[in-house]
Amino acid sequence: MKLHEYQAKALLAAEGVAVPPGFAAESVEEALAAAEKLGGNFWVVKAMVHAGGRGKGRFQGVATQEELEKVVQGIPVEGGIGGVALCKSIDDVRAAAEAMLGNVLVTKQTGIDGVKVNTIFVTVGADIEREIYAAVLLDRQTSQIVLMCSSEGGTEIEEVAEENPDAIVKAYAHPLGGLSDFQAREMAFKLGLGDNKKSLFSGIKMFKDLYNVFMKYDADMLEINPLIVEPSGAVVALDAKMSIDSNAFFRHKELFAQEDEGEKDPYEAEAEKHHLNFIKLDGNIGCMVNGAGLAMATMDIIKYEAQNRGVEAAPANFLDVGGSAKHEQIKVALELISKDPAVECILVNIFGGIMSCQVIAEGVLAAIAECGLTVPLVVRLSGNKAEEGKRILAESDLAVITADNLAEAAQKAVSAVQK
Repeated sequence: MKLHEYQAKALLAAEGVAVPPGFAAESVEEALAAAEKLGGNFWVVKAMVHAGGRGKGRFQGVATQEELEKVVQGIPVEGGIGGVALCKSIDDVRAAAEAMLGNVLVTKQTGIDGVKVNTIFVTVGADIEREIYAAVLLDRQTSQIVLMCSSEGGTEIEEVAEENPDAIVKAYAHPLGGLSDFQAREMAFKLGLGDNKKSLFSGIKMFKDLYNVFMKYDADMLEINPLIVEPSGAVVALDAKMSIDSNAFFRHKELFAQEDEGEKDPYEAEAEKHHLNFIKLDGNIGCMVNGAGLAMATMDIIKYEAQNRGVEAAPANFLDVGGSAKHEQIKVALELISKDPAVECILVNIFGGIMSCQVIAEGVLAAIAECGLTVPLVVRLSGNKAEEGKRILAESDLAVITADNLAEAAQKAVSAVQK
């Protein structure tokens, strides 16, 4: 689960991390009230979307198509209000809120379709002396939690890694002992915080706190970019990006209840309710498979077969129903695929282990009976109760195209699209 900046900052503040004050707003009136409550004469208004590059983004209906295409390509666009606005008056706050709320923001990460902004975050402006990048995440190569920092904050870490990899410093936490005081202190010195006593101790506390928040909330990523050093020497988390491991749902039900469903693809949101692993793609052959490995193999062989024939065919989704899906889940899975207007054929590829092919066949028939089927359906069943599943399909008198192996199934699916 991805958290918005204001949600992540609320967790950080509750654990003693230094963050600037701010308030979320869903209307222009709430944004103005937030600015008044914060006081001062300088505010920052940010669009709350799960995408990077908000400041360089532009809004549909305001920016030209040419400007939006430049944004997606990462080319700077002059003028206009982006997803991050610096406001020196209440009127500026009003203008920023009106420009953002209810409108579609396009950034390099959203693609040309963009994302609708439903919430904004109003916070105070910051006096910045230095910017640092800091993140706590899982290093999958070493299977360890790592504190990763860079003295080049405020820029995308991918660019730093490519252009100046020596600027990235890492400290690996011990599986039992965690991130030690020594490691946090060493990191602070490597980032140049040791020249100021306040910065040194503020930095040490920050790194320890970030690690503790990461562990407490079962995060899989906690990124602060930038982590700033104020003229006073204090180290403050100016921005925050955080995602929580969905496997920890049972430990953080209240937190997961705050998830912004509007940020999700509607197909993926529906699949999640039924514990299905679904990712929407851009192709025209819907896939329903059990097991992530088999699902990826199915997608690969569809692409392979399409390239061999010179046909415009590709997977329309990744859908893993899991090894123990029930009748209702199978029905929902097939209905989800059928709703996609881009789908011209559906390929069901099941290897029965724990999963019974009979359950798959019954679920397929139930889905067809309830929502109908307007595209060709290719089914390959193998393993546990495969013969029973094939018999159920054969006796149904439905126009189901059967296949005995994966290669044959892919060939028939691509052929169906080709027609």
